[in-house]
Amino acid sequence: MDFNLKVKLIHKDAILPFQANPGDAGLDLFAIEEKVIKPGEAELIHTGIILELPKGTEAQVRPRSGLALKHSVTVLNSPGTIDEGYRGEVQVILINHGKKDFKVEKQMRIAQMVIAPIARINITQVEELTDSERGIGGFGSSGIK
Repeated sequence: MDFNLKVKLIHKDAILPFQANPGDAGLDLFAIEEKVIKPGEAELIHTGIILELPKGTEAQVRPRSGLALKHSVTVLNSPGTIDEGYRGEVQVILINHGKKDFKVEKQMRIAQMVIAPIARINITQVEELTDSERGIGGFGSSGIK
């Protein structure tokens, strides 16, 4: 499934998102600013890009595994959703779960963005639902082994 993504660079240091390797699901997002994130704190990081998503899609902003493993830095509202009609700057909320300051540098890869189709949902209010094998079993109901 191919999608055409339109991207406008709105800052001189902005980098066009791209897939680092053929077949990668995510497009790398880059910072246009330097910022220090203290342990236990979150910061909004600017990317300097605006998107026009293909009709019927959303963009999901997800953490980069290397930042999470090596620095305990992740996307706070993961996955962050960018709706099809949004035309503002893409920004990423990063949180530092580590014990040391983390420095975001200009042109650093800070997150990845996955473009995904959206199911259009028709909602029907009902008085009863059909039974299922799982039923009301929730948190931990399937065990750990």
